[in-house]
Amino acid sequence: MTKNKVLVIVGPTAVGKTALGIELAQKFNGEIISGDSQQVYRGLDIGTAKVTQAEQKLAVHRLIDVRERTENFSAHDFVSEANYWIEEMHKREKLPIIVGGTGLYIQSLVEGYHLGGQENHEEMLILREQLALLSDEALFEQVKASGLEIPELNRRRAMRALEREKFGSAEENKGSAYDFCMIGLNAERKLLYQRINQRVDQMMTEGLLREAQELFEQNPTVQAAKGIGYKEFFPYFSGEMSLDEAVELVKRNSRRYAKRQLTWFKNRMDVPFFDVFDANYPQEILEKVKNFLG
Repeated sequence: MTKNKVLVIVGPTAVGKTALGIELAQKFNGEIISGDSQQVYRGLDIGTAKVTQAEQKLAVHRLIDVRERTENFSAHDFVSEANYWIEEMHKREKLPIIVGGTGLYIQSLVEGYHLGGQENHEEMLILREQLALLSDEALFEQVKASGLEIPELNRRRAMRALEREKFGSAEENKGSAYDFCMIGLNAERKLLYQRINQRVDQMMTEGLLREAQELFEQNPTVQAAKGIGYKEFFPYFSGEMSLDEAVELVKRNSRRYAKRQLTWFKNRMDVPFFDVFDANYPQEILEKVKNFLG
């Protein structure tokens, strides 16, 4: 039986995923499902780099503004709701296109990886990065110390078991009912970091400080307030840091997050990457998608 097809566009923040998703949706009769853990929240638009109303008119977007900022949203929620929309799109003969940089969410969907109610994606990324730096000997020692029994032990299984022990359920991967085509976007680090810095400056111009202050005054302890672009301003509002220092902290944390995103997709998933500054990049992706769709 032929599996239904799904495109997945991943990569670090500010690399251009949204624009590519819209272009492919227009060319291939597609609709977009956001794979971003922060764009689900209503009223948090600037700091999450949420797709604009104008962009949403160019292509239908799902899983945008589906939670109040006082609510939680987990990998389990994402997989459940993304699967619903994938099925709904297939019934209407639309091509589902997942667009996002939240590695845990994307992998959970693509591999059928169950992590229960795990909610702090950034902590998961940090743990993944820490485990990736360990030697085989040190990694396997952690598995032994945790009392985990893993047949045919290797690095991938060791990391997965340690992550599941800390964050998730004991369910094994069930696989997916879909045929996924992965597309990764990247750029030379210096150019990517320039994009990130410029995006933060643009966010400040658009009113990011006002958005962050409202969150600080009304909902400082909710899950949404832990997102990069908001939490960095809290020390400023408390008088512990200057505004310039807070803005630089947003930029630094955004750059570090981009690095962790790339670490996730390169080390955990089979993702072919395309350099967005390569002149052949658009045509190469179009050819890849055409071949995938047959």
